[in-house]
Amino acid sequence: MLGLLAGCLVFSGMPWAQTPAPARIFQADERYKVDILVVVAHPDDEGAATPYLARAIDAGKRVAVVYGTRGSSGANEASAEQAAALGEIREIEARRASAVLGIDKVWFLGGKDTASQDVLQSLANWDHGVVLENLVRLVRLTRPEVVLTFLPGTFIGEDHGDHQAAGVLATEAFDLAGDPTAFPEQVSAPLRRLEPYLENLRPWQTKKIYYFPDADKEDIFRDKGPRYSVKEISKSAKQAYWRVALESFERHETQAKSFIDSLAKMDEAQIEKMVTSESFWSTGINFVLGKSLVGGNVTGDIFEGIAPGAISLARPEVSSTGSKAEVLVELAGPWSYYADFRRAHGLMHLPHPDPPEIALEGGTDLVIPLWLGNQSSAAQEINLTVNAPAGWTVRSGGGKFSIAAKQTAATRIEVKLPLLGEGAGSKTDAQEVRVHAECHGQSVGDVKLRVELRKRALPE
Repeated sequence: MLGLLAGCLVFSGMPWAQTPAPARIFQADERYKVDILVVVAHPDDEGAATPYLARAIDAGKRVAVVYGTRGSSGANEASAEQAAALGEIREIEARRASAVLGIDKVWFLGGKDTASQDVLQSLANWDHGVVLENLVRLVRLTRPEVVLTFLPGTFIGEDHGDHQAAGVLATEAFDLAGDPTAFPEQVSAPLRRLEPYLENLRPWQTKKIYYFPDADKEDIFRDKGPRYSVKEISKSAKQAYWRVALESFERHETQAKSFIDSLAKMDEAQIEKMVTSESFWSTGINFVLGKSLVGGNVTGDIFEGIAPGAISLARPEVSSTGSKAEVLVELAGPWSYYADFRRAHGLMHLPHPDPPEIALEGGTDLVIPLWLGNQSSAAQEINLTVNAPAGWTVRSGGGKFSIAAKQTAATRIEVKLPLLGEGAGSKTDAQEVRVHAECHGQSVGDVKLRVELRKRALPE
């Protein structure tokens, strides 16, 4: 009996008698999970939100920043390098600025710095589809609870097309990253070892997206989202959030060397007065709520209603364009694009100027792009009349146009803007240009555009 028992023990100890251990299944890399993903265009753009980011990090939130470009077309106040070499320097400055805040997750999408106010130019120059794919990948990798980015729209202000492009792409990625049919190679597991293309990420639906405006006037953004003070004291840094943000901004020497040098000549009280009463941080940090998939108040805290864990994909509610007249004239270019963009992404509530607006440098040309539509069953003749302020010269675009049946055609009005005279300020009040359209002697619509003249402005 003892021999039989011993034999059983020996037999049970053999390798082929053991219960195999379960295979290990790897999960998503928690080192790259963040609470906030900031999507901006150029190194130093994160400054629009850094006082809030310092506050969020103080509260234990994890933050990552994505830059659309390296800012290679910017100025350089610190040294001689330009173009691609400047972009390499600005990348290092961005990483150092983020490190001041405790952010070590920084990515660049590889877009080309584009100096204009036209978002469509920026999207084209960035290679829109490629950059969107990369951003969706980063959303799936970092799995943010909240996205912060520029408000997609055209406003009187800096109105940089790259800033707008960052907001457009961030919104598209918000809507696509949770969809397994969008860039499916990213969410497919490889079938064999060392398979080099399938990435084994998981779809991720971010819970909220907030915007910060790139506009001079803030009236239309009031009470559209939360506001945060910059004057409260950081528990970790033992100084005001504006001061933490300023230390971060000082790493961008190529863009602000003269400003940084001026700080060295001030005492702390003078610096505080300047930042808290004269800078764009003076009224605090303001956000516009784009979408919340977890409820909450419009002006409530950014993380209100957010709980850990994934949520289901939420497809945007596409708004109808409504019925249109058979023959019409409409403003085209970035203005009509944003009307379509807001409808397609469920953002009809976003504030936007009405009538549309832009700020341009005096002495340059204003181009007003138009769609002429004819959905009737016969060719139609549309007559355009341009009414511009005194001293503004209509160069081309008025007159009669024949539009075939069931067609929409593009045309443009060109207006020479006057120079700002000696002794004039840096800008004028916005003035209105109106394009009136008639067909068979009947009005078929008016296009209005408010234009502010400045001594310096980005090209249209």
